[in-house]
Amino acid sequence: MNSFSATLQDFRKDLHRYPELGFQEHRTKAKIAERLRAKGLEVYEGVGVVGVLKSGNGNRTIGLRADMDALPIQETSTHSYVSKNKGVMHACGHDGHTSMLLGAAELLANRGDFDGTVVFIFQPNEEHGLGAQAMLADGFMDKHPVQEVYAIHNMPGLPIGHLATRSGQMCASESLFEITVSGQGGHASMPHVGVDAITVGAELVMALQTIVSRKLPPDAGAVVSVTEFTTDGQRNVLPGQAVLKGDVRARNPEDRKKINSFMRQIVNGIASTHAIDCNLTFNTEFVEVINAQEPTDNVRAVARKLGLDGNLDCNPMSFSEDFAHFSSTVPGCFLLLGNGDKGSHAQPLHSSDYDFNDKLLEVGATFWAELVKHCLPVTPD
Repeated sequence: MNSFSATLQDFRKDLHRYPELGFQEHRTKAKIAERLRAKGLEVYEGVGVVGVLKSGNGNRTIGLRADMDALPIQETSTHSYVSKNKGVMHACGHDGHTSMLLGAAELLANRGDFDGTVVFIFQPNEEHGLGAQAMLADGFMDKHPVQEVYAIHNMPGLPIGHLATRSGQMCASESLFEITVSGQGGHASMPHVGVDAITVGAELVMALQTIVSRKLPPDAGAVVSVTEFTTDGQRNVLPGQAVLKGDVRARNPEDRKKINSFMRQIVNGIASTHAIDCNLTFNTEFVEVINAQEPTDNVRAVARKLGLDGNLDCNPMSFSEDFAHFSSTVPGCFLLLGNGDKGSHAQPLHSSDYDFNDKLLEVGATFWAELVKHCLPVTPD
């Protein structure tokens, strides 16, 4: 193992031992800022951490983004660097994403073989879809007007370094909904006297499942899931109140808006049938990640150069990504790098025994550095 790779691994394992939840990444931010300053970058600490590196006289600026928050999960791994923070774990590989981007900053600072400005974006609170918006609200684009933005996420189950991306829609949106049913409770032996909120709620659950395949095509890639169903009923008491909560994924804004409209039709229709009140809230937490053509072509070119071109026209992903808020502001590209197909590296993201693959650290750092050289080439005199 070379010293560069060893340094990245040590840093990644340190982050893994001390994971921090969204908007609580105080130690993580301090460690990142310290490493960036040691390499001579301009460092800005605010909602997140931003490092700026300039070389030559070029006037183009690109942004590279990594997420740095962990998840509220109790780790069950047995390796030597398990989380020391009870109930908190880097179960999505953000420790690795951060370390790869720091590695790229080191490579580029040492070589200076590009012409322009690179903005290294270390974003908090990706998991709840709040970090990118918070950085943008804090004036990120005014302070660091990048013209393109890129992000990497590891993907368990894919061979190590296997790169996957696509132009157009890459990741789904996520919208959270809540339906409140206000019926009339009563005695379990006389349900006809009131309006049983469970029966109404059950109708809603089943009716919502007709949106995909009956109102939207089966291949639309949309998902409507009721994930919680609570009532105020008891053993012999029919509930008068019920609350249904759930999650909607959509691959494009048009389908997301249609689902919202269809849900309201269903809720209002069933409420009218039973002559009761039902209320629906529908809040989009993550918008869709749409990869722009030119940044995606840049990624494809570098992937081919480095032999990482696993699937450069992959299918859209069903998960959501906070990077969408950056890439809806300026053209961007979100890409996946295989984390490995064996052991803990192949465990699903958000699993308590998942682990980022250290072999990917140097691969990712090298990819970032080559992408910068490609996007900000040095022009011969």
